[in-house]
Amino acid sequence: MNPSLSELQEQATQAIAGADDLNALDQVRVSYLGKKGAIKALLKQTGALAPEERRPFGQAVNALRDAVTTELEARKATLQAQAEAARLEAGWLDVTLPADTPRVGKEHPITGLLREVTDHFHGLGFTVASGPEIEDAFHNFDALNIPANHPARDVWDTFYTEEGGIPRTHTSSVQIRTLEKATLPLRIIAPGKCFRNETIDATHLAAFNQCEGLFIDKNVTVGHLKATLEGLVERLMGYKVPTRFRPAFYPFVEPGLDLDIECIFCKGSGCSICKHSGWIEVIPCGMVHPNVLRACGHDPEEWNGFAFGMGFDRMVMLRYGIDDLRRLYDGNLELVRGL
Repeated sequence: MNPSLSELQEQATQAIAGADDLNALDQVRVSYLGKKGAIKALLKQTGALAPEERRPFGQAVNALRDAVTTELEARKATLQAQAEAARLEAGWLDVTLPADTPRVGKEHPITGLLREVTDHFHGLGFTVASGPEIEDAFHNFDALNIPANHPARDVWDTFYTEEGGIPRTHTSSVQIRTLEKATLPLRIIAPGKCFRNETIDATHLAAFNQCEGLFIDKNVTVGHLKATLEGLVERLMGYKVPTRFRPAFYPFVEPGLDLDIECIFCKGSGCSICKHSGWIEVIPCGMVHPNVLRACGHDPEEWNGFAFGMGFDRMVMLRYGIDDLRRLYDGNLELVRGL
């Protein structure tokens, strides 16, 4: 290498090593690699050389430039690491970073209850199933053993779209869609929103949240149903609340039952909320009707099971002592007792 180039590289190496911060290092970069730097000045001398000397001289200068660039980058990485370590040691805070956004509001009690129900049934081996909110007559009624002349299909009880679709009246339609494709045995819950042409009052809404449950296996009994639902109620209410099962009619189960719990407002003595009965219905249920299994392609002589439909909104009402379901959809739940 030309002695002047060798000397210049040694000077650059010493200057780079002596730079103790990024500003000083940048000044070294400009003095050697800038437009008016020492290496740029060397290239301007090329024209004064003999033709046979120009090529090797240019190659030597380019090699010097590359070597200085590599040393500058290495030193820059070292200084950046040292600076970051010093900032962390001093508890340095970068005020230009986005701040943590405070969470506003709380989890809605219906969402919280859904999470608890899902967790409870996962522990029992159930999976979560879902289906469309706008249904057809087969999945919402026919396959559930609800005949065409049943009063539930009347416009006074069921909404219909202009195209004839049915905003599902229960998540039992998911039971049918799952059974059509399922390999038995089967354990599912199907939470979701439902719609009925109801008169809105303290305990009824036109749009509400429900959780369908379905258990299909061999030799399933009412005892399995009873134990499953009593355990669920105790989990959700937080204590062993008095319960009762009473006969009820639902076309898709046989026998059909209603699970009632003792009214939490009057403790069984009778009030306007429980219609002075001392009990509040919480979970309609029963053993799956053989016609439902047949409609989905399964042999009721081989398989049986139970189903239930729990209203989330009503369970939240009972759990937190809310005397009117409409309060769950107020703008400020802080005003609701118990939340």
